[in-house]
Amino acid sequence: MQDGTTTAGADAAMPQMDPGQFRKVMGSFATGVTVVTTVARGQVHGMTVSAFMSGSLVPPLCVISIRKQARMHPLLIDAGHFGVSILTKNQERISTHFAGAPVADLALEYVWAGRTPLLANSASVIAADIAAQHECGDHTLLIGRIQYLAAYDRSPLLVHQGRYASASHAAEPAPEWVTDFW
Repeated sequence: MQDGTTTAGADAAMPQMDPGQFRKVMGSFATGVTVVTTVARGQVHGMTVSAFMSGSLVPPLCVISIRKQARMHPLLIDAGHFGVSILTKNQERISTHFAGAPVADLALEYVWAGRTPLLANSASVIAADIAAQHECGDHTLLIGRIQYLAAYDRSPLLVHQGRYASASHAAEPAPEWVTDFW
């Protein structure tokens, strides 16, 4: 229906969705780029994730969406905690590395929030314990209770239609009319 409402049984009448079209539509939403990290068997593991969002202010929660077939999926579940490093516009190579195209000469530097590794020189960082997990089709939504966070004055790395982009902020303070989504 055009007004956004659905009727019972409407899902049964839906045609099969083209995965390529789905990715194209979802990719038209510009989003930040993060690397999710954890420690498993004494080693740091990470993956590039764009499906990240705030969950709640009270209590402080964030949400990541991880494909069930991803190598990181069982590592995150077993570890019970994760870090989110929101990348800067200068960290494209790090994003590529953790997206499955290893960069041989990349020197990775971590900072630690307790037991959680975070990428140094990121725009912002979060360390969270997994508070809940929810099945979501071929992904699992991991709800993280935030234990540590820090923000730095660095321009973020973005992705739009499968390409990297960046955003820069003017030196002047934000106007009063800027929407506070919290």
